[in-house]
Amino acid sequence: MIGATLRASRARVYWEVRTAHLERALSLEPAAILYASRRYDFDEDLAAGLEMHRQDSLAAGLTLLRSRVTAVEITEPLFLNGVLRSAVAVVAARAAAWVRRRPVRIVTYVIGNADPFAVPVRRHPKARLRRLVERRLAFWVARRIDRIAFGTAGAKDVFEATFGRVRGKTALIEALPSPCPCLDGATTPTVPFGVLFLGALEHRKGFDLLCAAWPSVVREEPSARLLVIGKGPLAGQAQHLADTHASVTLSIDPPRAEVHAQLRAAQVLVLPSQGTPSWREQVGLPIVEALAHGTAVVTTTETGLADWLSANGHQTIASGADVEALAGALLTALRQQRPAEDVLADLPARDGRLAADQWMFDAV
Repeated sequence: MIGATLRASRARVYWEVRTAHLERALSLEPAAILYASRRYDFDEDLAAGLEMHRQDSLAAGLTLLRSRVTAVEITEPLFLNGVLRSAVAVVAARAAAWVRRRPVRIVTYVIGNADPFAVPVRRHPKARLRRLVERRLAFWVARRIDRIAFGTAGAKDVFEATFGRVRGKTALIEALPSPCPCLDGATTPTVPFGVLFLGALEHRKGFDLLCAAWPSVVREEPSARLLVIGKGPLAGQAQHLADTHASVTLSIDPPRAEVHAQLRAAQVLVLPSQGTPSWREQVGLPIVEALAHGTAVVTTTETGLADWLSANGHQTIASGADVEALAGALLTALRQQRPAEDVLADLPARDGRLAADQWMFDAV
């Protein structure tokens, strides 16, 4: 819708939204969400309770210009797919502030831990021109943000190394969850030696590495069970693994209530993310959700939470580690039989993303 007028006094301008954004938005202060696209796990039922507008960048800018917003959250400037959208939002918000003689705060939440400008650009003139424009826009946006909340220390290091000193206030608030409310009164029994893979079935999430490692895990620990939840290009490989190993079950994109139940039941979550020249796991939503349900984690050093995980009894291996390393980490985690209460005890009382949101918008 072009030219909509927002009911909320705050707006979140995102490139894409997914179910986790919607669940979190229900816990945050009311804010309209202006988004360009939906992820595969977008939940229509959750969206029904929120003020949401699917708009391109120009329409989102016009909406901000028309509305009496006091604060706007934009996508972090190092996310290059959304940097033009963020720039338009900044221009519109500043214009609205000038017209109404009322300040509008620009804020962003940063978890990107890889410098996109370090990736070589193709020699094609259009590719080089696009990168030049993206770089200029990213620097322009970064210098016009009033508050920047960093979700990981790695994200803070990359941001500061790329942009140098910025004028906005900054804070590091680790992207750690608090215990999930669904644990209150839950009766889901833990599956002994139960492993859960949750997420996109693709190479960068390490799913093919898990498929190769699983036979070794079962050979050493015959009681081990693997539940795969997700969908993606490697769904055929997932189905083959389930067909050839009685210890493996596949569930393609189940309802969120079922996902929560399986997170409560699993003993270990595995997400062996593999970095690429243009991508690195920022935090890993499955990791955050596993921690919130008291589930131990096996992952790689790609995630921005790797240091915290290693320091708090979880298993991390190097990105690019071989099958034996992943199998060994899984066996270690399974044999520890770590109680959910032990995992939950390490978490903050307040969800890190909610705490960051409160700091960004405080006293607007």
